[in-house]
Amino acid sequence: MKPTPTFCKTDYHFLRELILKSKNSTNTKEANQLSQELDRAIISKESELDHSIIRINSYVTIEDVKVKKQMKIQIVLPSASDVKLGKISILAPLSVAIIGFKQNDEVDWELPAGIKTLKIIAVDNTAVTHL
Repeated sequence: MKPTPTFCKTDYHFLRELILKSKNSTNTKEANQLSQELDRAIISKESELDHSIIRINSYVTIEDVKVKKQMKIQIVLPSASDVKLGKISILAPLSVAIIGFKQNDEVDWELPAGIKTLKIIAVDNTAVTHL
């Protein structure tokens, strides 16, 4: 069973605005996928949000379950993305796949390399700021 993503109200509204602004960009598919994830999401108060939920600016360790390969990334705004530094845009397929999920969740998602099962190993939200 696919887990349900959770967002705080602030992030939810910010991401909705970002989606609207990116409708005519090269990230249209990802913006639509993110919109679909927001449509089915649980919206929580900031003070009640689980600290292990992936948010904008979270540092995340994920594992491709099939090949047992781990990677560490930070989910950032499109303007701050830098793949060489592990900073992945919120509108990149990998970020859309895991945003709103929490440590120990497993998510099946279609990425450019095919359908992957991603396990969220660790989430560090020390860099998360209010948008």
